[in-house]
Amino acid sequence: MLYSYFKIAFRNLIKNKGYTFINIAGLAAGMAVALLIGLWIWDELTFNQYHKNYDRLAQVWQHNMYNGVKRSQVSNPYVMAEEIRNNYGSDFKYVLQSTWNFGRILTIEEKKFNKSGMYWEPQVIDMLSIKLLRGDPDQALKDPYSIVLSESVAKAYFDDADPMGQTIRINNKNDVKVTGVYEDMPHSSKFREMSWIMPWDLYLIENEWIKSMNDPWGSNFTQTWAQLAENADMELVSAKIIDVKLNKVDEGGRRYKPEVFLHPMSKWHLYSGFKEGRNVGGRIEFVWMFGIIGVFVLLLACINFMNLSTARSEKRAKEVGIRKSIGSMRSQLINQFFSESIVVAALAFIVSLGLVYLALPAFNEVAGKKLTLLWASPMFWLVGLGFSLFTGIIAGSYPALYLSSFQPVKVLKGTFRVGRLASMPRKILVVLQFTVSVILIIGTIVVFRQIQFAKDRPIGYDRNGLINVYLPTPDIHNHFEAVRNELKSQGAIVEMTEAGSPTTQVWNSNGGFNWAGKDPALAVDFPNNGVNHEFGKTVGWKFKAGRDFSREHVSDSLAFVINEAAAKFLGLENPVGETLTWNETPYTIIGIIEDMIIESPYEPVRASLWHIDRYDNVNLAILKLNPDMSSHEALDKIKTVFTRYNPESPFSYEFVDTEYARKFSDEERIGKLASFFAVLAIFISCLGIFGLASFVAEQRTKEIGIRKVMGASVVNLWGMLSKDFVILVGISLLVAMPLAWYFMSNWLQKYQYRSDMAWWIFAAAGVGALLITLLTVSYQSIKAAMANPVNGLRSE
Repeated sequence: MLYSYFKIAFRNLIKNKGYTFINIAGLAAGMAVALLIGLWIWDELTFNQYHKNYDRLAQVWQHNMYNGVKRSQVSNPYVMAEEIRNNYGSDFKYVLQSTWNFGRILTIEEKKFNKSGMYWEPQVIDMLSIKLLRGDPDQALKDPYSIVLSESVAKAYFDDADPMGQTIRINNKNDVKVTGVYEDMPHSSKFREMSWIMPWDLYLIENEWIKSMNDPWGSNFTQTWAQLAENADMELVSAKIIDVKLNKVDEGGRRYKPEVFLHPMSKWHLYSGFKEGRNVGGRIEFVWMFGIIGVFVLLLACINFMNLSTARSEKRAKEVGIRKSIGSMRSQLINQFFSESIVVAALAFIVSLGLVYLALPAFNEVAGKKLTLLWASPMFWLVGLGFSLFTGIIAGSYPALYLSSFQPVKVLKGTFRVGRLASMPRKILVVLQFTVSVILIIGTIVVFRQIQFAKDRPIGYDRNGLINVYLPTPDIHNHFEAVRNELKSQGAIVEMTEAGSPTTQVWNSNGGFNWAGKDPALAVDFPNNGVNHEFGKTVGWKFKAGRDFSREHVSDSLAFVINEAAAKFLGLENPVGETLTWNETPYTIIGIIEDMIIESPYEPVRASLWHIDRYDNVNLAILKLNPDMSSHEALDKIKTVFTRYNPESPFSYEFVDTEYARKFSDEERIGKLASFFAVLAIFISCLGIFGLASFVAEQRTKEIGIRKVMGASVVNLWGMLSKDFVILVGISLLVAMPLAWYFMSNWLQKYQYRSDMAWWIFAAAGVGALLITLLTVSYQSIKAAMANPVNGLRSE
């Protein structure tokens, strides 16, 4: 019986090649979208699960009251891990301290590369289940002067030679020995960019000032990680350690009301957002959004199948009548129609695999992923089979139930006619198709408009021709004046400066500030940047009041330039000339600049300060290229000079424009993916309308012939055939526009600096949808209108 069902199904599909092609193409496009989104969602949901202890790993975070707002931070005092181990050891297997992921110059003979990695306590290899290819995991990080390399870095330095025991010079300062090589972390791991691991003890040796700090709890500059004991509960343990820091800080530190808590690894990727001390989500919103889009795009493809199958009901009516009259039961007919839909879905699935294979490289580029089809996985094929069956059943459900309900007597007597209401479900489905498509179009426009709105926001400085050169060693800093003067004399740069932080990130913030009229109970924390006197001239910041730093004013070593946000926060009537005390040292405010966009371009600018660096805490040089010289020539000159003064470090730079553009990467990625899915949704909807228009034109051939004989013009007939589809799209616009406004308004609410929902967005989406519909329908309408009426009337 099954063989018979599928044999007849294939015959019907081959007999109606045009409709079969439309059905398979539409379903294949919808299934391809669903597969791509499914792969993306799977990668998101399984992020970090490479680490075997995934369910028991956590990162130690803090909540603090800064400037009257509860803020969450991942940085901790360097003694945090030791304190938790000493007081709550039974709840943890490991509590480890580490640095951030940052660059070090690794030198072996003539090979010099700037590679990023982290300093860790020795148990990290077991805690993160790092797979050592060489070395003993228990001994690899015991010696302070040791290093464990990733497989790719070991390959870059040693090719196929054995790296074990080889010596590497770090930042032209310390020599360490290779004691292990580990498998590269997958792209779906938080630690994928960690290309080396060195001992925490070496970090303390390199930075002797750390252990000599008067108040080890007063500075947050490291990270803390934990693995819970086997039977420990994450929430209960998190509640236990809440006052770890509060119990150690002095009276000034208590004003920040620190609360320590555990953020589980299962939430690092998808639930990374915090607002006023609450975990408010993160990428999980994108997972839900794209999941819903995938379901709806697949539904659009299924609707095409339903519409075309039911539209051709009169052509299948006699088949149903004859089958019923010779004894076929309704259940058998339902099975027959389901077999057809499952065959179409299976063929569409095969086509969709080819489409996904071709689209994956471009999709990965846009999505920032490394997704692959799991050809060798039995589970993949099992899921694919279930996916095809599910799609076939969904697509074939309505046609099977509808077609199998025909009465054989009426059909065989020739009195069966599809009533006017029979087309109502098809019309509703077409409206649903275009409603979804229009919502996606409007959503895409809103996303890109929000990105452009943020890009057009004044940033408070001139980033054109500005480059950052990070300084892992002090050589350039020690010869700053010589380097600056030589580059200026060669015409390569306009100006050059040094800073503790770049113009695109906050690397340092501090408390301990007081000023006239400040509330004694207010705990403040201001981002601040130690710079030299040429900083303002280099970046081109813009003054609202006061003046810039100047070498002519010796007192500027104890001076602040503040931004507008800081001037407003201080509440001083005229801040220029006022005194701002920092850790009991008085500083004079000498200037107020326009707010510089350093952090998120979608959020308000924080109150920030700049001061002259007095402790050689600079991390990078910032150079303004000469616009009268080509960038290539200027960079060659800069490289030559930098290499001469710092021969042990490879010269590397980055344009500030490029760094700033990364702030928009998530939103741009969402916009590109949404536009990709919107185009496919429109394509699928148009395929359906094209098929329906073709059927309607075929069904009304005699009517068109009579009207033509009676004098109707091609334009009249085109209007008659197009009118119904335009009305349906018009109805879909009335439904889609308020829904799109509601969803996108809610999406915009998460940005404090956001664009509005302009009327032209809806007008453009509406006009676009109508034009696309007319273009799709017009081919069949004009073809039918221009046909010879004799051919349509000959059978009468």
